[in-house]
Amino acid sequence: MSASETSDAETSDAAAVSDSERNPRIVLLRHGQTEWSELGKHTGRTDIPLSEVGEMQARRVASLVDTLGLRAPLIVSSPRLRAHRTAGLAGLRVNRTWDALAEWDYGKYEGRTTPEIRESVPDWTVWTHPCPGGESAEDIHSRCDLVLSVAQSQLAEHDVVLVGHGHFSRALISRWIDLPVSEGRRFALSPAGLSILGFEHGARQVISHNIVRQEELA
Repeated sequence: MSASETSDAETSDAAAVSDSERNPRIVLLRHGQTEWSELGKHTGRTDIPLSEVGEMQARRVASLVDTLGLRAPLIVSSPRLRAHRTAGLAGLRVNRTWDALAEWDYGKYEGRTTPEIRESVPDWTVWTHPCPGGESAEDIHSRCDLVLSVAQSQLAEHDVVLVGHGHFSRALISRWIDLPVSEGRRFALSPAGLSILGFEHGARQVISHNIVRQEELA
């Protein structure tokens, strides 16, 4: 599903999944924009704060979070400031900070853009090529499966909200539906975008993907 526009009445895809009586959900929230993300710089370990635009995006997503009708939500955040700040501005009280939700470690490509990397490695993408000194797709596969296993173990009592980053959240979506990490390239995820994972008749599914406020699409 492509990014969903929401009106002032908030009657979009977010409202369609607001029934707290339906199956339990894992909600992924990407942090808002930073100076580096706007420039396309790979931002893993570096603790870049939200830009003014990113703070506005995080505040705006609060109204979408409200429509979800979260059931006794368990809020887990990446340790990076940009994720924690997004959670707070979105009206979410973080219960736990977890290193396993950190962004992909890009190694020597930290702070570089894809065009810059491709000057020495043609056709490079994080999904298809190594990050020297950083994490491999296999490392991310293992970390995603750990995160999803722990999150799923909490679903009997809670909806789980994972506040994190672009590439790692896209990898989580892929692993939730039993795809390889490399298929995260198929899932666009905007700054302060929401994706909702759940079940249909016991099968894992993507309920809704990349929900953003209408203003973010303008």
